[in-house]
Amino acid sequence: MKRLARLTPLLCLLFLPSLSPAAEEIPIGLLAPLTGFAAADGASVKNSVDLAVEKVNGTGGLLGRKVRLVAYDDRADAKEAVALARKLIQQDRVVGAVGGSYSMPTRAVAPIFQDEKTPLVAAYAIHPEVTQAGEFVFRNGFLGAVEGRAAAYTAIELLKAKRIALLTSDNDFGRTLAEGFREYLGRSTPAKAEIVIALSYPMQEKDFKPYLTKIREARPDVLFASGYYFQTGPVLKQARELGMALQVIGEEGADSPKTLEIAGEAAEGFIIVTNLNRDDPRPFVQEFLQEYERRFKIQPDMVGASAYDAFMLLADGIRRAKTTAGPAVREAIAATRNYDGLTGMIRGFQRGEVVKEVQIQEVRGGRFRYRGVVSDPALITP
Repeated sequence: MKRLARLTPLLCLLFLPSLSPAAEEIPIGLLAPLTGFAAADGASVKNSVDLAVEKVNGTGGLLGRKVRLVAYDDRADAKEAVALARKLIQQDRVVGAVGGSYSMPTRAVAPIFQDEKTPLVAAYAIHPEVTQAGEFVFRNGFLGAVEGRAAAYTAIELLKAKRIALLTSDNDFGRTLAEGFREYLGRSTPAKAEIVIALSYPMQEKDFKPYLTKIREARPDVLFASGYYFQTGPVLKQARELGMALQVIGEEGADSPKTLEIAGEAAEGFIIVTNLNRDDPRPFVQEFLQEYERRFKIQPDMVGASAYDAFMLLADGIRRAKTTAGPAVREAIAATRNYDGLTGMIRGFQRGEVVKEVQIQEVRGGRFRYRGVVSDPALITP
């Protein structure tokens, strides 16, 4: 009798109904720079992905299960990102992840996700080595060469520039964009425009007046200033202080309300190539833009919209694969065709690189507005 008494609790456990797999949450990872020099971008990423998770869970989740977002702060630091990527995979057991950070940390973690056969969708890191890690890594933002070509197209075809100046952030981001810009110029025979001066500055630079003074002496029609919001904002402001009236073109790194805040009135007329069209007439895009600003009291930007799309592409892959198994989800994402994203119609992926139109935005009345679009397949195809 005593032996039976000892066995009874064990027998009860054996015959208890097991938890249904449908009751378990699906963990999806997010790496973003929530603190440090890129904290404004990180906040935009986290806010936007939170909205995406709410939308997915509010419409039944994935495969009958709720999604649980596992978000970590990589501080835009490669070493930090590597440790966190391993934690996401080994400890949190995520089924996929969104890379909402810059090129250096995303390049560092991409091989880890590849080795573990865990899909990673990079939101906006532009360096080519991100997707070269392997078939489990995708990029929803533009490859740097694509964006650089689009900036050159804007300068030459839209603005009819003949003399162009380059002012480049001396890092992966700036160099890759400049290479794409030069590539487009090299396609013109005879050349429609020339680069009259090309300067680069260190990542931590704050005083751009010495560079701008040299640029003014070269008498360009257009200045392509590639950098982040905390670099391009001061460039715009200091150029105005020097009395320079030339047209400035930027790119996605300056696609931030912080650029407008830093530059103030000097931002008026500033043009960027990016992947978010604030005047997109599609209802769900306008609903996102309005809801984001209502909830977070700041204008939405490219990094947030790109991270939203990156999460939704991963969720769509899981839904179509009908499983969370990495290889099946990877195949589903790779097979994506004509996906309606916040950042435009995603035609598909080529070797992990997104194919979609590049948006041209211009600052008018303190907001980014539609100026044009680059749709030529020769320019937007990686």
